[in-house]
Amino acid sequence: MTPLRTALVALLLGTIPGSCIGAPASNVRASQSAPPLPSARPAEPAPPVALGVFRLNQPAQQGSYALGWAPKGTVRLVIEGADVHFATDGRFGIGFGRDHQPTATITAFLADGRAVTDKISVAPRQWRIENLKTLRRYAQPSAEFQARRPGELAQINAARRMVVDADGWRQKFIWPAKGRISGVFGSQRIYAGEPGAPHNGVDVAGGTGAPVYAPANGVVTLAAASPFTLEGNLLMIDHGGGLNSAFLHLSRIDVKKGDVVRQGQLIGAIGATGRATGPHLHWGMKWNEERIDPQTLAGAMSAP
Repeated sequence: MTPLRTALVALLLGTIPGSCIGAPASNVRASQSAPPLPSARPAEPAPPVALGVFRLNQPAQQGSYALGWAPKGTVRLVIEGADVHFATDGRFGIGFGRDHQPTATITAFLADGRAVTDKISVAPRQWRIENLKTLRRYAQPSAEFQARRPGELAQINAARRMVVDADGWRQKFIWPAKGRISGVFGSQRIYAGEPGAPHNGVDVAGGTGAPVYAPANGVVTLAAASPFTLEGNLLMIDHGGGLNSAFLHLSRIDVKKGDVVRQGQLIGAIGATGRATGPHLHWGMKWNEERIDPQTLAGAMSAP
């Protein structure tokens, strides 16, 4: 494939998933009677990790999200030159992408005119890499795909630009669905020596129609009116503080754009719409421009 064609295909494939491989196709459908809603859990005052003048609720690592406490009197908070949302009590959230450098610089500007700075150490992670020596990375996009994809990307980007008043970023997240984890964040395939896009979320296998719940409070910023070429029935929720979730391949969407959702609320159902090999939920998350691992927010999945 020529460099020009590779660049074109990468642009059209867009911004939400890498290649999303679900569970093997199944004829099993979930029961139409959904189980009781999971109980919502409030934000947890986790033991802080002391940096200096700042504190985080857990050590920073690639792909992770942490809650932090800014110094008293902070009027502006900046990390790596970009402004960070913080609440009146000094709480803030911060994310570190898959390939984040070993350190991050965070600065608080105080009401008395001082500026205080800390260095955050970001631990590396080992990612699952699969080499496919004979399989090519891309097929030629169809004319229909090339015609539809720019409009889909415009909707996704518009949803991410929305600013909402939500407090979900402060909560302890719950899993939006229960099942076997069939795809992990950060995994990557190498196609005949050419790296594919890393998998930018976590996949949960389940039967078509199995319920999907809001992992935290938020506002719906996109509820696809019809299936997108790659993501299928796509739902996006902004949790505030620059943190948002995307739910892909749904068989149905039970909320609409602008709806305020609460943690544990039924928002849709698992499906295999879009580019998927079987019914599963792809849950992707971003903090500002950093793609982060949902498992670092939801923790280990409890038994169904």
